[in-house]
Amino acid sequence: MPDMSVSASLAMTHLVTLAEVDEDKVTPGVLGFVVFAVMAVAVWFLMKSMNRHMGKVDFKESGEAEPSASGTSGDGRAGSGA
Repeated sequence: MPDMSVSASLAMTHLVTLAEVDEDKVTPGVLGFVVFAVMAVAVWFLMKSMNRHMGKVDFKESGEAEPSASGTSGDGRAGSGA
């Protein structure tokens, strides 16, 4: 049974060290939150601007004739097959 008490004491020391707060540990704090919030707001404004600009885009082709179903090729000449 001495092995059981050694392992139990080791387990308890590991649990105690996990529960303690390390004062030397660096955390993001308020400054990290402010930087993250500013970046989130900037991304929101960029997405809003992108949606507004994408709404202005006209996806229809203008100035070119639409190909007809009468058998003409893309260069305007009638297709002869060879």
